[in-house]
Amino acid sequence: MTRLRWILAGWTCMSLGAGGGSAQVPVDADLPPPGFGVLNQDHISVRFTTGDLEVRFLPLDERVLRLVAKDGYESLRGLIDTRRAAIDSAARETGITDPGLALVTFFALRSDARFDPENLNLLYRNQLERPLAMIPVTGNFTGRQLNVRTQASAIYLFEIPLPVFELFELTYGGVQSGAWSEALRRLERARVQVQARVQAADSSGGKP
Repeated sequence: MTRLRWILAGWTCMSLGAGGGSAQVPVDADLPPPGFGVLNQDHISVRFTTGDLEVRFLPLDERVLRLVAKDGYESLRGLIDTRRAAIDSAARETGITDPGLALVTFFALRSDARFDPENLNLLYRNQLERPLAMIPVTGNFTGRQLNVRTQASAIYLFEIPLPVFELFELTYGGVQSGAWSEALRRLERARVQVQARVQAADSSGGKP
């Protein structure tokens, strides 16, 4: 397995340049246009508690992001776009051609709570998928220790595209969470709602 990569310049605002070899967020031609989504960020997140921490896992998959309302979509796309150079660099170094991206956040429930970023893994079809790279979003992410009610975030890169329309579980510190099943039901309902909004807009020639 490729050694985990840390990209420490991840919070620098850099745009995607021209040229080959860039790791892109996969975009299906059949995806609805941005702006028709009905979900917020909490709807597409998994949260679970382990010890002194609450862990939040938010897939940064375009198929899911298009189901998020306009402001939330633009915020999450901006997060990806401003770190695109670091994402592409990490993907090249680890040999990932189509990485799965997720925003992972650790919240401290008490003072001096320690967290182990590498200990957050994805369990899919009985296979443990470990992050191959992490791009810090907050400057305190590499410190591995938080004061109460503070948080640290990073974009995780996985070797496979995230299976966002299938069941998967998350593991951290001996805790296994199957909460994605709830998010999956919300996604399925949202897909129907968004499709209806797009069709209505097409019929009227208007916007959402």
